[in-house]
Amino acid sequence: MRYQITGKQIDIGEALQTHVKNELVPVMQKYSARATDAQITFSKSAHEYICEVTAHLSTGLNASAKGKATEIYAAFDDCVEKIDKQLRRYKRRLKDHHKDRVEPVELFGASSYILAGEAESHDEEPDSLQPIIVAEMETKIPSLTVGEAVMQMELAGAPVLVFRNEKKDGVNVVYRRDDGNIGWIDP
Repeated sequence: MRYQITGKQIDIGEALQTHVKNELVPVMQKYSARATDAQITFSKSAHEYICEVTAHLSTGLNASAKGKATEIYAAFDDCVEKIDKQLRRYKRRLKDHHKDRVEPVELFGASSYILAGEAESHDEEPDSLQPIIVAEMETKIPSLTVGEAVMQMELAGAPVLVFRNEKKDGVNVVYRRDDGNIGWIDP
């Protein structure tokens, strides 16, 4: 398993890197023995340390968690505890998908745009009806089944996931509704 351990304006020492590797490996092996790589980022916000972990599983799914604490080791341990809970919750489904899927998830390129929010004053008319593009970047759209898409959305903690439906070969969307249920858009 490859590790990318970084700190945002924080010096990450050798002891912390060793601790990260020693603690993360058993959790990944317990639930998904085939994790390919993990990205661990440490940062500081006021008096709290923040740790974000994103683990890429061999099935193409990602598990991510965020932990906060007043000490850097405690923030990492909180984050690992959350990943452990997510993977335990989806262990049966992860194993079932390992059996069905012989190749990793196929990813397709797409453009992603960030649009500027509405103007401060609602009384003024906008100069044009074209939205202001703040950022433009490349993103990847995975080819998944609906069940895998729901699991990926929940593992990543995302409110919405755009994916290519393997069964119908079209672009679909799953999202968390306000009532707590999952919505699925199949155009």
